[in-house]
Amino acid sequence: MYQIRAMPSILKTLRAAADPTRLRILLLLKEEELSVAELQEILTLGQSTISTHLAQLKQAELVEDRRTGKSSLYRLTPSAVDGLLPPFLELAEKETPEAASDAAAMRRALRKRQQRMRTFFDTMAGRLGKDYVPGKSWKGVVLALLHLLPPLDMADLGAGDGNFSFLLATRAKSVIAVDSSDKMLEVARDQAARNSILNIDFRHGDMEELPIPAASIDVAFFSQSLHHALHPARAIAEAQRILRPGGRVIVLDLAKHRFEEARELYADEWLGFGEAELEQMLLDADFTHPEVAIVDRDPDAPQFQTLLAVAVKRE
Repeated sequence: MYQIRAMPSILKTLRAAADPTRLRILLLLKEEELSVAELQEILTLGQSTISTHLAQLKQAELVEDRRTGKSSLYRLTPSAVDGLLPPFLELAEKETPEAASDAAAMRRALRKRQQRMRTFFDTMAGRLGKDYVPGKSWKGVVLALLHLLPPLDMADLGAGDGNFSFLLATRAKSVIAVDSSDKMLEVARDQAARNSILNIDFRHGDMEELPIPAASIDVAFFSQSLHHALHPARAIAEAQRILRPGGRVIVLDLAKHRFEEARELYADEWLGFGEAELEQMLLDADFTHPEVAIVDRDPDAPQFQTLLAVAVKRE
């Protein structure tokens, strides 16, 4: 009986995935969320062709989209991921001659997306502490510092021009400040030298591939940086990797909001996070005792709220 009911869904999936172009799209979306423009660049096809194929895949309930400012990112639906599609794609990938070149082109497209963000922060180097930044709540910072037991080895992940690292350095044994913008790090190093701050090690790198050895840090901070990560869950998993057993991750970020202009104004990849969403990411990364709460709200529109999350790496 179950097989009879399931057959139409299986046939719909196979029909939608049988087209060579749609198959290539599904293989790409299996790995990454992508926009129509990025799919155009990867597959070297026109916008109307890509949009037509995506519409057919949406009708088959194999892909869905989420708005990101002026465009949308497409991904596989949860039902497709949990169903017949993954084993089908695994087999089909071996028979798709363009799969390897498509994967390489996708990596290039994602590097361009990251470069746009780095370019934004390069232009902001030296000004972030002076200009308004949504969710930069000093009340939240103070609450986060209450969780510290100095002296500790700390990491500031997505450190920008170092303002938060300098605050940590006043109590820390050592601070490793990681950022993907060379210009930001240049400003931070200059400021550290001018103020004779010697216990900060500035390192160029990505939050999702940290240039920090495993199990070498006591406390890892994301201070208004996690919403810039392409894959926040991967960044949190990296924080778990670098922490010593019993070490803590502390996240200060924006609570989920609808101020779409933040994507253009501040190069935000994500419009904040829900409390349950952030707690689940911490649990998925094998952290224990997660505590997540809204700790502040800006009085002026759009009234950004500051989210504080703390969790512990297993002993």
